[in-house]
Amino acid sequence: MGATVRMVARVKSRRSTANRGAPSPSIELPAEALLGQRRVIIEGVRPCVDGGAFPAKRTLGDEMAVTADVFADGHDCLRARVQWRLDGVLEWDEGPMVALGNDRWQGMVPLLELGRYRFRVVAWIDPFRTWRRDMEKKIAAGVAEPIDFAVGAAMVRAALSRADGDRAPILKRAVAGLEAQGPSVGRRTVLDDELAAVMAGLDERLFASTSEPELEVVVDPVRARFSSWYECFPRSCAAAAGRHGTFADLEARLPYIAGMGFDVLYLPPIHPIGRKHRKGPNNSPTSAPGDHGSPWAIGAAEGGHTAVHPELGDLDAFRSLVAAARAKGIELALDIALQVAPDHPWVAEHPEWFRQRPDGTVQYAENPPKKYQDIYPFDFECAAWRELWAELRAVFEFWVAEGVTIFRVDNPHTKCFAFWQWCIGALKQQHPELIFLSEAFTRPKLMYRLAKLGFTQSYTYFPWRNHKTEIVEYFTEISRLELREFFRPNHWPNTPDILTAFLQTGGVRAFEIRLVLAATLGASYGVYGPAFELAEGRAVREGSEEYLDSEKYQLRHWDLDAKDSLRRLIARVNRIRRENPALQSDLGLRFHDTTADELICYSKSAADGNTAVLVVVNLDPHHRQSGHVELQLDAIGIDHEEQFQVHDLLSGARYLWRGARNYVELDPESTTAHVFVVRRRLRSEQDFDYFL
Repeated sequence: MGATVRMVARVKSRRSTANRGAPSPSIELPAEALLGQRRVIIEGVRPCVDGGAFPAKRTLGDEMAVTADVFADGHDCLRARVQWRLDGVLEWDEGPMVALGNDRWQGMVPLLELGRYRFRVVAWIDPFRTWRRDMEKKIAAGVAEPIDFAVGAAMVRAALSRADGDRAPILKRAVAGLEAQGPSVGRRTVLDDELAAVMAGLDERLFASTSEPELEVVVDPVRARFSSWYECFPRSCAAAAGRHGTFADLEARLPYIAGMGFDVLYLPPIHPIGRKHRKGPNNSPTSAPGDHGSPWAIGAAEGGHTAVHPELGDLDAFRSLVAAARAKGIELALDIALQVAPDHPWVAEHPEWFRQRPDGTVQYAENPPKKYQDIYPFDFECAAWRELWAELRAVFEFWVAEGVTIFRVDNPHTKCFAFWQWCIGALKQQHPELIFLSEAFTRPKLMYRLAKLGFTQSYTYFPWRNHKTEIVEYFTEISRLELREFFRPNHWPNTPDILTAFLQTGGVRAFEIRLVLAATLGASYGVYGPAFELAEGRAVREGSEEYLDSEKYQLRHWDLDAKDSLRRLIARVNRIRRENPALQSDLGLRFHDTTADELICYSKSAADGNTAVLVVVNLDPHHRQSGHVELQLDAIGIDHEEQFQVHDLLSGARYLWRGARNYVELDPESTTAHVFVVRRRLRSEQDFDYFL
């Protein structure tokens, strides 16, 4: 150790000797002349996704809080403004930022148009405010001198050259007051708030600093934040069993769907279905004459991704469906699956878009050990990738022209990330109203990357989170601040691909439980129906999540009037969601302890803090569960030991609770959940009775 130290010392000595007597190296000043005079530092601007590489996300009408660390050397007063502009607009709008403490500042950006905004923070030293602050202290201490007033007078006099209208007389009076012999006149001028406001408006912002890089936020429609989705197969909507459904049949079913309170109707692919290697019922690798195949095996002699299956109708019928749905407050969502059937026209027209195997055949889709011989994936690494990208983007553009504003994208994580960033970015630049739902049941980092690249919403792992600890851990994870800036979850209890073991074994009550959880834990959720409201829980085999007689491969006829249908409960839950702002955002979720492992309790608060919804769910579909909930009273706006009312919006029942610990009992035979709105007790019994 000692030898090492001596060696280092000798090296330093040689360097010192070599430079002895040499002229000091010249210091190269920054090219920008004023850089050295910019004393204000701006750091930690939020929201910011990956250092500004990707935009944050908000919805139309939001006020976005922009925060930043703003500070400078010394003790001068600072001012800061947040600036924003919509892409394509040259001029910046701006608003004030206020100091929150500890050098953190905040300003609000009103997001009044759809599209992509840029925003930044600008800050500078405010000499007049600094002088005024110091003068107030000097006056209070009785140490203000004439020269101190003269300094202020000089600043006001300089501002006069920039003043016009009603401001000039105010400044002239101020100069006179500051130069007056009487100290009382000068003091009044120093403390004049009108003068302070005028001087702030005339501030030259000398040596202002601007945050870098400019950050972005994408403003989406409100449905991007809050939406209730219903998926169904048009081909199974016929009034009579055994007949292939049409767009007209689905249009006739719209009152049923609207009656349950859904505002997005999602259709699996509606295109011609390939005949080559067509799948039979229950995913049989062979089909018989009359079998209908999988809608995700897209393309046949009748056309590809811009054609409709002839048994569903034609484009006129589709346009009628879109218009009829919109008239009922429902937007149509279309499934876009970027894959083809072997007899899709593109296979013959563009063989270069597909991966060829050594025997000359095209590589079909696989997820070993599963094989999908009826589907060919695209080769995004092919030499003709530019032409492929352009054609795939044109598919979206075609359906946008037909009135579709929402797309559910099948397995986007198996396609090129760069393609999605380019395609979605280009589409939303022209059509900022578009919404893209990512169906990527994959690793978390892949799901999050797709959200950063432009997908508006994402499916989640919710179907497989059934125990209390799993639910709490997962929703705590996806509620993290950094994720909330770009990742919008859409929770589905079931899909045509997912029939979980919980739904298979729990009966109707299991579907009730998952409905309430999905609809109240998240602002956006969806169900695959009519399988969901009719509690379809039959799996093709034990251990499988595939439905028996799945609609993916055959027609189904559903008894929509079944007496045990959950349609009325769904309608009630969706009405509760519409009437309670606390349930229309993924913000404000807080879990509360319970003394029973099968009882889960959580609350959500509205952005204004005035309303809280408290949910208690029995996670056991078979047995009565009881216990105490241990509330975090601050989360629901209740003081310690305050008596308050909880009003169950599902049953209509009302209970008086006091303090943090309260008893709950839920029997699946009668109800599986409480969805309470919390009402504070007012000053008198008469006031309280108002709520009863």
